Amino acid sequence: MGIRTRRTTSKNPPIFSHEFIIQNHADIVSCVAMVFVLGLLFQLTSSVASLFIVLHHNATSSDPQTQGLDSEPILYVYGWKDSCAIFFYFLIAIVMHAILQEYVLDKMNRKLHLSKVKHSKFNESGQLLAFYLVSVLWGGDIIFRDRLLVYVWGLWEGYPHALLPFMSKFFFLTQISYWLHCFPELYFQRVKREEWLSKIQLPILHLAFIIPAYLLNFTRVATCLLVLHYISESLFNGARLLHFSGRTKTSAEVFLGANVLFLVVRLLSIILSVLTFWYGLALGPQEGWDFNKGSFNTTLVRLNCLLAVCLLQAWLLWNFLTFHLQRRRERLAEQQALAKKKDGGQVKKEKGKKKKDESKRTGSEEDVSELPEVDQNTKKNLKSRSAKVK
Repeated sequence: MGIRTRRTTSKNPPIFSHEFIIQNHADIVSCVAMVFVLGLLFQLTSSVASLFIVLHHNATSSDPQTQGLDSEPILYVYGWKDSCAIFFYFLIAIVMHAILQEYVLDKMNRKLHLSKVKHSKFNESGQLLAFYLVSVLWGGDIIFRDRLLVYVWGLWEGYPHALLPFMSKFFFLTQISYWLHCFPELYFQRVKREEWLSKIQLPILHLAFIIPAYLLNFTRVATCLLVLHYISESLFNGARLLHFSGRTKTSAEVFLGANVLFLVVRLLSIILSVLTFWYGLALGPQEGWDFNKGSFNTTLVRLNCLLAVCLLQAWLLWNFLTFHLQRRRERLAEQQALAKKKDGGQVKKEKGKKKKDESKRTGSEEDVSELPEVDQNTKKNLKSRSAKVK
């Protein structure tokens, strides 16, 4: 079944035009992915199609006769065939993005009637929240299976961790595929070129840390750092969705919790990185780079990894502090502007009262002056007597 896309015009655009590709990109990409799936059904193309769908580079025996029910799970290493799997799941990520946008986020946007700016931010937070929640559950399951919550020294013990279980290898391939799919989404979502730099900043940062961690076999510590980071970001994006939905009180409380969790995650990330790269891996053998074993435990590599993680945490913390300081200045400016308006209103009221009193006095004097001379004297005498009595 094809994926419905929103039509901006009543006329169908020309085939292979930019508008046609943007409107039907989900159907086009799903058809391309379906070609690889159908290729598995035919013996002639199954070997080629399996390169893109099945995980390869298994380091254990895959012969069913040698494996029993109690046999060890199949372990994998990385290789050039992983790029084929990344391409296929890159297509799947585009299709899932379109499905979530069409059947969930667009329906919510129609009910909320948001502006263009809030509409794009709502969609961005909705997409990221769904990915973060899935990644937290998936990565949390890997951490639980490896018992890294109880045995923290498992982050560096037994390095190199070149042999990965199926779920760990698949986790990292899908992470790379998802962040790669963010680049063509700039074209599919008609993002202006002026906004490209701010939009690609997030996927570039994730790819710059996930790919080296996968290639250098630091997958255990990378999984823990990703899960911590995704927990913080999921709470933040959930608060943004509540804010755009009009639930300001609830969103304010969730924002407060997200801010506190953000600081805690930054601290925990630095602690785990220092324990792993500065202390734990330094206890193991350091024989230089060994590509056959997948060992990269050298002082240069460890210090660069630790420095990269610490600089990233410092940069995130700097952006966090500057953002909140700017918000605080804006709020103070708004409060000062409101105070000035109130003071100005009070001054105007006092001036208005003075003018009224003066007008009454001048009016009474004018009324007296308009009377005849005898009446003016009698009225003045009456006023003076009333003043003496008071």
